[in-house]
Amino acid sequence: MARILAEHDAPEAAIIAALLHDTVEDSDNDPEPVTLEALAARFGDEVAGIVAEVSDDKSLPKEMRKALQVSQAPKKTTAAKMVKLADKISNLHAIVAAPPASWNHARRVEYVGWAGRVAAGLRGVNPALEALFDKTYQHAITELAQDAP
Repeated sequence: MARILAEHDAPEAAIIAALLHDTVEDSDNDPEPVTLEALAARFGDEVAGIVAEVSDDKSLPKEMRKALQVSQAPKKTTAAKMVKLADKISNLHAIVAAPPASWNHARRVEYVGWAGRVAAGLRGVNPALEALFDKTYQHAITELAQDAP
C-alpha cells in the first residue's frame, strides 16, 4: 500500500498511515496493544488521525463494518480516501494472486463487488490512483470470470 501511494503522489502522512493502517485493529490481543495515542506520540496526530479514519471498529459485526465502509467512504479526508483506495487495490491483487484458502469463488466475487462499492465513495482525490483501482478491479473481474465454476 505504501508503495502504491508513494508512486501516486500521496502525502507523506498517508504513506506512513498505510504502513500502520491495521496496527490498532489487529493488535487488541497483543500483550501491549497499539493505540491511536501511541501512534500519535510516535508518528504525529495527522498520521494517527488517518489510521483512525481507515480502521474498522472490530466490536461491530462484520456485515455492519462492511456497510459502514461503503457509507462512510465519501465522508473521509483526502488522505484517508487514498489509503482506503490503496488498501482495496492491494486486496484485489491478493484476491486474484493468492486468495485465502477458505475463500470460495462466490466469496471472492462478493469481495470484489463490495470493494467496488467502497471505491465509488473514495473518488475525486487522485485520478491516477483511481485509474489504478479501475484497472485492478477490471483485472479481478476478468480473472474471476475465467475461474468461474
